[in-house]
Amino acid sequence: MRKEERFRRVLAYFMETLPAPRTELSYINPYELAVAVMLSAQCTDKRVNQITPGFFGKYPDVGSLAAAREEDVFELIRICSYPNNKTRHLIGMARQVMAQYGGILPDTASELQKLPGIGRKTAHVLVSVLFNEPVLAVDTHVFRVSARIGLTTGAKTSLDAERQLVRYIPRDMIHKAHHWLILHGRYVCHARNPKCAECGIRSHCRFFSTGRIPPVRKR
Repeated sequence: MRKEERFRRVLAYFMETLPAPRTELSYINPYELAVAVMLSAQCTDKRVNQITPGFFGKYPDVGSLAAAREEDVFELIRICSYPNNKTRHLIGMARQVMAQYGGILPDTASELQKLPGIGRKTAHVLVSVLFNEPVLAVDTHVFRVSARIGLTTGAKTSLDAERQLVRYIPRDMIHKAHHWLILHGRYVCHARNPKCAECGIRSHCRFFSTGRIPPVRKR
């Protein structure tokens, strides 16, 4: 199957079955989403959603977080992965937003990446979710699933995968593709023992047609 045809069929399936995908992180404003996405690195959304109610109860806005003590933030997020680094990044992000952006989170990926703890992936999640910007965040799920299906070929890095994906995904679908691939990886296309019998795109999948998982080592 040609790559263009595989993309067309896979995207048509996702568009039919999940036309309006959403993040599974709980949030009510850009500040809360930024905190949640920063906490979600190497951590499940379920765990993050357990942490954030108490966190936002104590730090409801960027100003209160900017004034926080590290030991207090650490105590609230200690069950999250890498709590020491995330504590420093969260407070550093809030202080920089207050000092340089008047307390308002930047609305472009380039400006967001100037903040502590926010790299390309996090910035792309934020602007795609908040503003439907046509950028694609490639995390572990997206990297693995896109290679396995056959949407990417030989990608060595997240940026390689991102460039291959956005080349074939229509601009108005790019902000949805991140969620489609994440959710497919989370609930169907597991790293081990993918649920091919339950998969709606198995007839379009390179792995299913060959029975062999392609290498997806990401650096």
